[in-house]
Formats: sequence, C-alpha cells, structure tokens
Amino acid sequence: MCQFCTFILNGFDDLGALRPILFIPYSSMFVLSFVANVLLIYVIISQKNLHSPMYILIACIAVVDLDLGLPLVVVPHMLLSFLLDWRGISVSGCLVQMFFLHFVGSFQSTVLVWMSLDRYFAICTPLHYQEHMAMKKFLKFVIPFLVRNFFLMTLFVILAGKLWFCGGNMISHCFCEHMAVVALACGSTAINSLAGLLTVFFNLVVDFLVIAASYVIIFSSVLRSGRSGGKALHTCFTHISVIVVSLTIVLIAFLSYRIRNNLPIDVRVFVSTMYLVFPSCFNPIIYGIRITEIRQNILKTLNCC
Repeated sequence: MCQFCTFILNGFDDLGALRPILFIPYSSMFVLSFVANVLLIYVIISQKNLHSPMYILIACIAVVDLDLGLPLVVVPHMLLSFLLDWRGISVSGCLVQMFFLHFVGSFQSTVLVWMSLDRYFAICTPLHYQEHMAMKKFLKFVIPFLVRNFFLMTLFVILAGKLWFCGGNMISHCFCEHMAVVALACGSTAINSLAGLLTVFFNLVVDFLVIAASYVIIFSSVLRSGRSGGKALHTCFTHISVIVVSLTIVLIAFLSYRIRNNLPIDVRVFVSTMYLVFPSCFNPIIYGIRITEIRQNILKTLNCC
C-alpha cells in the first residue's frame, strides 16, 4: 500500500550538475562486463574441451552477470537516470526490481556453492567425480538452494509490498534495495528487518559456511595425502579469490545500511552499486587470466578474429 504512484530514485543527488558524468564510468563498466562475459560464454560453449562441469558452472555465473543481473534489472534505468535525469519508478516496478535484484544476488552466491562442491568432488572423490556431477544426482544439491532463494526473496518482497509508505517517495539509491525502500514506511518495520536478516543468514551465511567447509576439507585432504594437486588447487584459489571479493563487497554494502555510521549517503550508494557492477567485470577477467584452459582458448578465439 502506498499513497504515491511512483518512487524517486535519488542516488548521488548531492553531486548536482556533475551527476550526468556518472554515465561515463558506469556505462564503461557495463560495456566491459558485457564484452567479457559474452566472450567467456562463447569460448566455453564453442570449445568442446571446456564442456566439463567446472567450466559449465563458470559459464553459469557469466550468464547470471550478463543476462539476469545488470542489463535487465538495474543498468538501463540507472544509466537513463544519470544521463536524462529519469528517476521515477512505479511502486510495482520497484518491487519487481527488488525481487530480481536480490534473487540474482542470491543465485550468484548459490553458483559459488556449486563450484565449491565441484572442486570437493574433483579433489576428494576423483574416482566418483563423474557420478556425483551427473545431472540427476547434482540436481539433488542444487534444487533445494533454488527453492530456498525463491522462497526467501518472495517473502521479504511480499512483506515490503504490504507496508504503508507515507515517509515520502525519495529513495536515496540508484535502485530499489530492500532496506532503502523499507526506510520510507510508516509504523513498525521490525518484521521486514527480521526477514532481511533471516535472508542474509539462510542465504549468504549458510552458503559461506558450505563453501568454507568444502575448501577446508579439500585442503586438509591434500595435506594429509601429501599430493600436490597443483592444477586443482590452482582452480580452487581462483574460486576463492572471486568469493572473497564478492562477499567482501556484499558485507560492506549490507553493514553500511544496518549499522550506524558516519558514511555519506553517496558513499553507501557507491558501495551498493559496486556490489552489482564490480563482480560482473571482475569474474570473467579473473577466470580468463588464472585458468589456463580458458585463457588459451580466449587467445585462440581472439587470434582467429
């Protein structure tokens, strides 16, 4: 319920006349993300030697970064807002954006869980790797995560949609982040804050614990066996670097809105936008540089062009 027909996304408003300049860096990052992810997906699809579960999961995270996240949910509206001062978004549009925004973020976390399980099976149970990663068996691992993500995101969006928004319609953000929208509501929002915290716990925290447990077992297994596992561990370190960067940005963005601090509003908005933009640029580059098979195939593809 809302006494307004639209919300106004007022992110970076303090920049005043300089705000349109933001179109240049954000559109540049979007183009970089688009090109890098398209190239990564194309190389993995076109090269038969990359048609293994590990590379397919890397392609999955590239698809999330490319098709489900930035281009469809956030970037068009955000870039138009910078360039043409187009800031309005309908209440229903805001709730839809909120759902897809957070669902995509949760799906990214889930793909990282799948990657950690893939490395666990590859290193700790190599003789049964193909059996564990067979589609029917692997779906037993992935479906519960997907159901969890959909249920949690639907829950807090429905709760947000039932609020009475009478605290103005100005959202100090570039997109409809959950707590930024809830902050405009009148009356108690304790249930919404609780839903947000439960979502973080059952999504990010649980995913992190599964990932951490997988890699602890992996490294313990390698150390106990005395084998180097150089190639497999190299891939693990690549995944870990992606996980650390992604979770660090998510944690900073989460804490900046939920813990009292003296950060300027524009700094908090910047951190939140980086949570969306930076991983989609960083992930394909780090995978393309650190994983030898992908790097070689990318170079071969570029030389053919």
